[in-house]
Amino acid sequence: MLIFVTGGVRSGKSSYAQRRAKELSDAPIYVATAKIWDDDFLERIKRHQEDRGPEWTTYESYHDLHLLPIEDRVVVIDCVTLWLTNFFMDHDSNVSLCLSSFKKEIDQLLRLKGKFIIISNELGMGLHADTELGRKFADLQGWANQYVAEKAEEVVFIVSGLPLHLKKAEI
Repeated sequence: MLIFVTGGVRSGKSSYAQRRAKELSDAPIYVATAKIWDDDFLERIKRHQEDRGPEWTTYESYHDLHLLPIEDRVVVIDCVTLWLTNFFMDHDSNVSLCLSSFKKEIDQLLRLKGKFIIISNELGMGLHADTELGRKFADLQGWANQYVAEKAEEVVFIVSGLPLHLKKAEI
């Protein structure tokens, strides 16, 4: 099962995803895809960690998430944007190669048994990036989000902390 949670910055995506995970499991897993780039980002990570209780198992991984011990578990993956940044840096901003690598990893994850809640950002709803590099990344993010949404049984868009269900799992 795949639930895709997307929205803007500070929209409440992570809180929503964590609540859903705890409804599905007493011992969920949190997979952080971020590299720590600066002190400000480190503070954001600390706030996220404080939001989670001791019932959470946390893994940090930048690639090959399917190799983590997450099969048959409820897993929150936070987030696609930072995960894509890793590909973008590793593949020298080659959008086609990044997207191909990302899709491959999503497909590998979905071969595992379990319930996955994947968080992402909607970059394309704001201003257009000023730089070519920024526009390339926004395009990559949009295509990656479309791919995950297509694969998901449920898609939730978070606005001001409120969930808007774009695609619901059929029971």
